[in-house]
Amino acid sequence: MPLALLALAVGAFGIGTTEFVMMGLLPDVADDLGISIPAAGHLVSAYALGVVVGAPLLAGVTTRFTRRQVLVGLMVLFVAGNALSALAPGSGWLLAARFLSGLPHGAFFGVGAVVAVGLVPVERRARAVSLMFLGLTVANVVGVPLATLMGQHFGWRATFLAVAAIGLAAIAALLLLIPHDHARTRSTGLRHELAALGSLPVWLALGTTVAGFAALFAAYSYITPMLTGTAGFADSTVTVLLALFGVGATVGNLLGGRLADRAMRPTLFGGLLALAAVLAAFPLLMRTQWSAALAVTLLGAVAFTTSSPLQLMVMEKAQAAPSLASSANQAAFNLANAGGAWAGGLALAAGLGRTSPAVVGAGFALLGLGVATAAHLAEGRGGGTGTPLGGRLVAMSKARARGQRVGK
Repeated sequence: MPLALLALAVGAFGIGTTEFVMMGLLPDVADDLGISIPAAGHLVSAYALGVVVGAPLLAGVTTRFTRRQVLVGLMVLFVAGNALSALAPGSGWLLAARFLSGLPHGAFFGVGAVVAVGLVPVERRARAVSLMFLGLTVANVVGVPLATLMGQHFGWRATFLAVAAIGLAAIAALLLLIPHDHARTRSTGLRHELAALGSLPVWLALGTTVAGFAALFAAYSYITPMLTGTAGFADSTVTVLLALFGVGATVGNLLGGRLADRAMRPTLFGGLLALAAVLAAFPLLMRTQWSAALAVTLLGAVAFTTSSPLQLMVMEKAQAAPSLASSANQAAFNLANAGGAWAGGLALAAGLGRTSPAVVGAGFALLGLGVATAAHLAEGRGGGTGTPLGGRLVAMSKARARGQRVGK
C-alpha cells in the first residue's frame, strides 16, 4: 500500500482523538470554566454540528482545487480549531472553537476516501479506505485514553494543544506523501456537485449509513449503564472495556476492507445482519461479565466491518461527485450518532430495561439492511452504475497507473 495512505491515517487519528476526547474531559472543562456538566455537554453537540455543516459545504466549495490542496487546507482549519479551543477564555468561545474544529472532519474523510481509492489498483480500493479509517479506530484505543490522561494531569487545554500538534504532523505528512497533482476535481462548481446527489440511489445509500450506524450508537451511547448496572462491572473497569470496543472496531475495519474488495455488497449485507444479531443478543450476553466483554468487542468488530463498504457504496452511486457524496456520508454518520442515541434513550425512558437500547439498535440494523437491499434493487433496474465504484473511480485507478492526471 502507498505511504500516502499513512498521511491520511495520521489525519484521521488526530480527528478521531479530538472528536471523542471531550467526553472524558467534560468534568475538568466544566469545573475550570464554572459551568455545569450538562452545559459542558453542549461542546460535544457543537462539534457534531460542525461535522454535519462542514462535510458537504467544504467538499462542495473546494471543487476547483486539487484534493491534495483541499486535504492540507482542511487540516490547517483543524489545527486552528483545536488551538483556539486550548486558548478559549470562556465557554462561549470554546463552543465556537469546537464547532470550528468539527467543520473539516467530514470533508477530510470524504475527500480522503476518494484520494485513497485513486492511489491503489481497483481491486484494493476498500482496503485503502479501511487503512485511512484505521487512524480513527486506533484513536479510540490509544489516542483518546492518552489524551484524557494528559488532560487530567496537565489540564484540558494541554490536550487540545497536543491534538493541534498531531494536526501539524498530518499537514507535514500530506505535503510530503500525497502527489502534487493528485486527482484534481472537475471545475463544474457547487451546483453541479449538488445536482449529482439528487438521485434516489444516492439517498438510499446515505439512508443505509444513517440506519446502519444508528444501530451502533443506539446501544453504544448507553453501554456504560449496561456494563455497570446489568453485567456488574465496577466503574473503574469501563475504560478497559471500551478499549476492547476499539480493538474490535480496528479488527472489523481491516477485515471489512479486505472482504469488501472481494465482494462489496455481500460484505455490507452480512455485516448489517451480524450487527443485528449481536445487538439482539445483548440482553442475554450482559448477564455475565465474560460474555458482556465479548459482546462489547463483537459490537465494535461487526459495526466497523460495514464502514468501508458503506463509504464505497455512496461514492459509487454519485460517481459524478465522489468527494461531495463521500463527505455527505460522514454527515450521515453523525446524524446516525444523534438519532441512534435519541431512540435508545426513548427505550430507557419508557422503562424497557438497561439493555433495551441494544434491541432498538438491532431494529435499526435490520432497517439498514432493508434500505441497502432497496438500493441494490434500484441499481438492478438501471438506477446505478453496475460497476465497482462506477466508471469514474475505476478510471481514476487506471489513470494513476499510467501516471496521468484524472478528473479534469
